Amino acid sequence: MSYDKNNIFAKILRKEIPCKKIFENEYVLSFYDIHAQKKIHALIIPKGEYIDLDDFNQKASDQEIVAISKAITEVSRILGVSADTGKGYRALTNLGEHGGQEVPHLHFHLFGGEKIGKMVE
Repeated sequence: MSYDKNNIFAKILRKEIPCKKIFENEYVLSFYDIHAQKKIHALIIPKGEYIDLDDFNQKASDQEIVAISKAITEVSRILGVSADTGKGYRALTNLGEHGGQEVPHLHFHLFGGEKIGKMVE
């Protein structure tokens, strides 16, 4: 599968679609999910064109890989749900059809602000 430059996250990165930004650096953008499933629901995406986590791990630079991992922690701190400032959170990425991926651009969901519940139902 090749990267779809017209997916919604690519359009957000090009500023064709607005977002409510939480955090941004050279490699990563984080914003609130417009279809929040929990009290806090943020998205963390790489600025590079990566379809999913496998694609990212195969093609991304070491700097990009470190940046997205650190961004998840930074966003959790900003939102007050990190282990040192809150009660914790869940970071989740879906991969492929069976994994429930809906947008073909790597993205992590960060859920918090309330008890999340079972991992898989």
